[in-house]
Amino acid sequence: MNKKETDFIRILKEYKTTIYTVCFMFSKDKDEVNDMYQEVSINLWKGFDNFAQKSEMKTWIYRISLNTCISFDRKKKRRKTVPLTVDIDLFEDNDHESKQIKALYNRINRLEPFDRAIILLWLENLPYDEIGAIVGISTKNVSVRLSRIREQLKNMHP
Repeated sequence: MNKKETDFIRILKEYKTTIYTVCFMFSKDKDEVNDMYQEVSINLWKGFDNFAQKSEMKTWIYRISLNTCISFDRKKKRRKTVPLTVDIDLFEDNDHESKQIKALYNRINRLEPFDRAIILLWLENLPYDEIGAIVGISTKNVSVRLSRIREQLKNMHP
C-alpha cells in the first residue's frame, strides 16, 4: 500500500462518524446509508489528489458528504420504489424524549436538502462561519437561513 492509500484510509477512519452523521440525515435505512457512505468514500477518493487544503479537512469532508448525499437523495426521488413494511419495531423507544427527537428528525427530513444540510451542521455545533464554508454561503446568510429554518420547523404539522 502506498502513502496516498495509507493517508486516505487514516482520514476515512478518522472522519467515519462525520460521514455517517450526514448519511443518516438523508436516510434511516441501513442499506441505503451504507450505499451513501460508499458513494461518499468514492467521491472523497476521486477528489483526494485535488484537495488543496484551502479549507480544513473536516470542512472538505462535510462538503463532499453533503453534496454526495443530496445527489443520492435526488436520484432516489426520481426512482420508483416499493417500500417493504414490517408491522412491529423491536427497537422503538416509547419514552417522551425519544418521541420528541423522532418528531424533530421527521420534520427535518421534510426540509429541502440544502436547508437540511444547514440544520444538520448547526446540530453538530459547528460555528456559522464553518457552516458557510461547507455549504458555500456567507456567515450572515447562514444566520438568516437558520432563523427561517427554525421558524419553518416550528410551523410544520407533525
